[in-house]
Amino acid sequence: MKQPNRRKISAQTTSRSRIRFVAGFLAFFAALWLLWDTWLVTPLKLFVVMLHEISHGLAALATGGAIEKIVITPDLGGACYCGGGDAFLTLSAGYLGSLLWGVALVLLATRLERTASWVTGAIGLLVGLVTVAYVRNPFGLAFGLGFAAALVLAARYLSPAANRRVLWALGLTSCLYAVLDIKSDVIDRPELQSDARMLAEMTGVPTMLWGGIWIVVALAVCWLLLRRLFRQA
Repeated sequence: MKQPNRRKISAQTTSRSRIRFVAGFLAFFAALWLLWDTWLVTPLKLFVVMLHEISHGLAALATGGAIEKIVITPDLGGACYCGGGDAFLTLSAGYLGSLLWGVALVLLATRLERTASWVTGAIGLLVGLVTVAYVRNPFGLAFGLGFAAALVLAARYLSPAANRRVLWALGLTSCLYAVLDIKSDVIDRPELQSDARMLAEMTGVPTMLWGGIWIVVALAVCWLLLRRLFRQA
């Protein structure tokens, strides 16, 4: 008689956890959507721009190239000037790289409890080091060092639970922004000198096709991530 009761309680607990997960995700998504064009979300979006440019740089380094400099501008623009390396992989790494950074941050937030503060601090140090080593415009330097300091302070003074929420916010924003950025830069404005446009000029494959491939990949990765999180809830 006890076994069915235990199963029933376990099923109810799982159901409540999944309802809380869906409610929490929808609340965050709604808040992000409503505040998307406000100054409150701008630091998160600039952080994702930095991840985008870092991803270009890492691809260049991994294929034998070098990072010359990174520029981050207040209008959410960015550029990574690379020398050498595989141009195809370097150009492809921006949007998809920031997406994978976001996935990694979300997975770390779900798995870590007591050590979440260490991860937040490590990300802050990484942002600071990249800024000092490669960012060369005044706004980019100010943002990179300021954001890095904010993350280090969060790691130092906020609780592990609060730092998990920080990681969630950074990760989910990065995933969402990767999708919206591809749509804005490639599909809505194919004439823009974007990564896809440069790939089109290099390969002869139309800009819109590159944008379509990237956005399908991005949506598929986001769906798989959410499905995994729902099942684990």
